[in-house]
Amino acid sequence: MPAADRPTPRTAGRCRHRGAQPIPRSPRPYSRGRRQAGQGAVVEDVGPVSVRHRSPVLALTLLLPLGGCGGGSSTAPASESSPPPAPITQDNTQPTGPFVRVVGTVQDGGLPHAACTCTSCETARHQPDRRRHIASLALVLPASGKVYLVDATPDIRDQLSALRDVRGPVEGRVDRTPLDGIFLTHAHIGHYLGLAFLGFEAVHTQGLPVWATPRMAEYLSNNGPWSQLVDLNNITLDELTPGAVVELEDGVAVAPIRAPHRDEYADTLAFRIDGPSRSLFYLPDTDSWVAWSQPLPEALAGVDYALLDGTFFSLDELPGRRVESIGHPLISQTLDLMAETVENTGLEVYFTHLNHSNPALDPESAERKEIEGFGVLEEGQEFGL
Repeated sequence: MPAADRPTPRTAGRCRHRGAQPIPRSPRPYSRGRRQAGQGAVVEDVGPVSVRHRSPVLALTLLLPLGGCGGGSSTAPASESSPPPAPITQDNTQPTGPFVRVVGTVQDGGLPHAACTCTSCETARHQPDRRRHIASLALVLPASGKVYLVDATPDIRDQLSALRDVRGPVEGRVDRTPLDGIFLTHAHIGHYLGLAFLGFEAVHTQGLPVWATPRMAEYLSNNGPWSQLVDLNNITLDELTPGAVVELEDGVAVAPIRAPHRDEYADTLAFRIDGPSRSLFYLPDTDSWVAWSQPLPEALAGVDYALLDGTFFSLDELPGRRVESIGHPLISQTLDLMAETVENTGLEVYFTHLNHSNPALDPESAERKEIEGFGVLEEGQEFGL
C-alpha cells in the first residue's frame, strides 16, 4: 500500500487498555455441516501470506509445547487448592465502531500452567492479577450487536463472561446464543477444546457458525465428541481456504491466511480482520519466520497492529534445545527482525500466546524492559477497526 494511502499515525485511543496510554516509541531502533466460506463470498485473493492488499493488523497468538519452565523453582507458598481464575477486565467505555478485544494471552497450558510449580505458576496461583487466560480474541460489531470469537479455548467460560457488556446476556438462565460465530485457527488444544462447552451438556447452541479449513472441518466431523456437535446442529461448519474472505456486518471482513505450523490433525490459519478504517491480523501459531515464503516486514506492509508469536523470549527458557527445533519464533528474534520497521513506520507490534516460562510475562522483568518500543498484549486491551 502506498504511504499516502496508509491511515494516519496512531493516536491515543486507537488501542485502548483500561485507560492505558499508547506504547511509547523508542527514540532509537531496538538493538537486539459443511458449506463454503461462511456468508458466502470470495471477494479478494489475498494469497498465501501477503497482507498488502489492505492495511491489516497482526494479532498472532502462538502455541507452545507443554514443556517445563526451564528449570525454574517454586518460591511461592504451596496450597492444596487454588482460588478461581481472576476475571478478565476491560475498559468501561467502548468504541462506537467495530473493535477487537483481547480475551486471552497465554499458551495452551494457561497461567498457572497445568501441573506446574515453577515460580511463575505459583505466583499466579496466589496472586490473581498475575493469572492469564489462553490466547483468544473477540471481534465486536456494536452497530449490529454481533460478537465473534477467534478460537474456542479451554477458558471459554471466563471469556464469554468477559463479553457480557457487549453481548447483553439473557438474564436468569443459560444464554443459548452467546456468540454469532467462531473462527478456528487449528487443532491444538488451546484453540478448539472450548467447542465442547457448546454441546448438549452445557450451552447447547443451535447452528452456531464455526469457520475452519476443510481439513479442520473434516477432523471435527469425523471425530467425537466434536462430531456430536455437528450431528446435533450445535455448530455448523463453514469451510475456509486462503483467498476466501468472509464478509461480516458493520463493514468488517475476515480473510484466512495459511500459516506454517505443526499440522498433526489439521492445517493452520492466520486471520486478517479488516474494518472500515484499520485491520488486524491474527496468527495464533507459526513456525519460525524463516518458514514463511515472504520476509516478515514485507508480509506486514500496510499493517496497523501486529500481534505476534511471543511463546518464548529466548533460548534461556529451553536449556539443551537448538533454536531450529523449537517450532516458534523467539521474541528476541522478532525484535531484531522488526526493529527497523517499527522505528520507521506506524506499525505497532505486540506479543501474545506467551508460555508460562516466558519472563516477559512479568511486567517488572528485564526482558519486559528489553521490549521497549514493542508491547505485550494484556487481557481487556481493545483495538478499534
